[in-house]
Amino acid sequence: MTSAAQSRLSCRVYGIKNCDTMKKAFSWLESHGIAYEFIDYKKAGVVAACLPDWLAKSDWQTLVNTRGLTWKKLDAEQRAGLDAAKAQQWMLEHPTLIKRPVLDTGSALLVGFDPEAYTRVLL
Repeated sequence: MTSAAQSRLSCRVYGIKNCDTMKKAFSWLESHGIAYEFIDYKKAGVVAACLPDWLAKSDWQTLVNTRGLTWKKLDAEQRAGLDAAKAQQWMLEHPTLIKRPVLDTGSALLVGFDPEAYTRVLL
């Protein structure tokens, strides 16, 4: 990425490249002319570094993807009594448990793709 492109970045988008929700977010950002840096949190291994900040800006209930395949693969005992500490542990061990995308503007964190929230925060 060129330094000119880096200076125009308005946000970082974390997620997994082949996720359909990610594709919707990319399309929305591109159609609104919003520059972004994409970081595949599974491949880049950034979850341990980013998760404390994400949890400070959002709550664990928002970050945990309870509709995804990784959540469904956990047995009932693993899901029982989920609290902040346990959720953080599970997200660190299984990054695909994190709802996608996670869009970080530096001052705001948007979790999941919601066109109305994107409009409110980014436009």
